[in-house]
Amino acid sequence: MHKVISRTFETLQSQVKSESCVLTVCDSPVIIWPNRGLECKFLFLIQSVINLRLMMEATKTGRPLSAPILSRTVHKSHFLSTTFPVDCVVRTTVNETIKDAFERLLEALTHQLCEMEKVTLQHIKGTTLLVPQPLHFLLPEPKGLVTVVYPAGVPDSQLETQRKELHQQFELPDDWPYFRRANAYHFPNEPYKDGYLRNPHLGLTHPTLDNGKVYLVQGFYSYHHYMQDHVDDNGWGCAYRSLQTICSWFQQQGFVERAVPTHREIQQALLDVGDKQASFVGSRQWIGSIEVQVVLNQLLGVTSKIMFVSQGSELASKGRELANHFLTDGTPIMIGGGVLAHTILGVAWSETSGQIRYLILDPHYTGAEDSQVITDKGWCGWKGPDFWDQIAYYNLCLPQRPKVI
Repeated sequence: MHKVISRTFETLQSQVKSESCVLTVCDSPVIIWPNRGLECKFLFLIQSVINLRLMMEATKTGRPLSAPILSRTVHKSHFLSTTFPVDCVVRTTVNETIKDAFERLLEALTHQLCEMEKVTLQHIKGTTLLVPQPLHFLLPEPKGLVTVVYPAGVPDSQLETQRKELHQQFELPDDWPYFRRANAYHFPNEPYKDGYLRNPHLGLTHPTLDNGKVYLVQGFYSYHHYMQDHVDDNGWGCAYRSLQTICSWFQQQGFVERAVPTHREIQQALLDVGDKQASFVGSRQWIGSIEVQVVLNQLLGVTSKIMFVSQGSELASKGRELANHFLTDGTPIMIGGGVLAHTILGVAWSETSGQIRYLILDPHYTGAEDSQVITDKGWCGWKGPDFWDQIAYYNLCLPQRPKVI
């Protein structure tokens, strides 16, 4: 079986190198035969991403068709059929020739088929094949996009050795899970299957402060707010939604594999640790920063710091602590005061003047997943110190990023 599989991959590589290989530009009538010579000197399509589809020409030109021949051989065999999801990416510039760009693309395709063969043979179980799955990961510059092939169906927990080798190969630190599936790169304008908005704050303009710097959440998160998931939590669920946004950050950075918890799962976690009575599960009772800290530890194994201010006016003096949090941990912060909860995604802070602005994600939003409306109407936006109730007390939950992965 190993020999047959290897021969199959050899055939696929030969097809990629043959004149029958065809690349079509998605949503375009353009068809390219990359192995037949390209006369055009430059690629004038100025786009961030050009999607191509790999095809094979079935008919041959200039050759007479022979009559079909049927033969029948009786023998025992095992037939396997699968589709290999080949997915390559190469970076090019407007100064590069089409020929050079497609030569690199075909080289990447051939290399990926070799990697797929290795993964297929390594994880074959009897007569069962695990489909090799290519994923792209955006590493810190100058490394850029890197493609890794994993076996589909094998959890991240069983691929730790391979990820350690990748960290060593690319000289990456061990305190950030760069190569877990949740970290796979999401191309612009590619919709997310779960329907949640990602990082709506990226469309905002940063405030200008004298000698000020901006400190932001690192990585990606989902925007969770009132009325999502067919749950009517208007008026009581803001802290639950802020907690869900924080959980999505840990999940999407690959620190945890657990899905974002539902309201009921959050309530059950508080019951399990003895913080609430049984009647709390299924209720519409509020939670605060302390409960958020407890649930993060119970469900995700994440520890948090609690920052207490006796009145909202004191928050203006917490610029240094908040800036340091986003520099070192980079996680969203849940803040609760009175009957309201919000998520802090960053601060703009001047060390010299003490001026401060807060980047707020508001879980009280009840509308559609429209990033333009959300930013234009201020549901995600920069707020001044007067945003907070000046006499109410506040608790802030600052989740700590795991330092050893």
